[in-house]
Amino acid sequence: MPSDQTAVLADVSSMLRSVLGDFGDDADITMDTTFRDDLGMESIDVVSLAGRLQARYGTSVNFALFVSSLDVESVGQLKVGELVCYIVDSLGKAPAGS
Repeated sequence: MPSDQTAVLADVSSMLRSVLGDFGDDADITMDTTFRDDLGMESIDVVSLAGRLQARYGTSVNFALFVSSLDVESVGQLKVGELVCYIVDSLGKAPAGS
């Protein structure tokens, strides 16, 4: 399972493109890309992304816990890089074999 930022960014970008469909195909997804302003994600898209993260990383990455620590404005301005760093950190803390 990837634990470096480049590999995780590639995974997350792929998930986002799947979630966003045709719109995601044209999106240039970087660490500075925002979920709302740049990608136009809505609540249902975030739920779909959460499901994909769960399927990919299992319980090692708790997306609900990650966003629960943010206020409404912070969620709106959330950058892909913040999620990537959270995933890398979570995977680094996960026991071997998780």
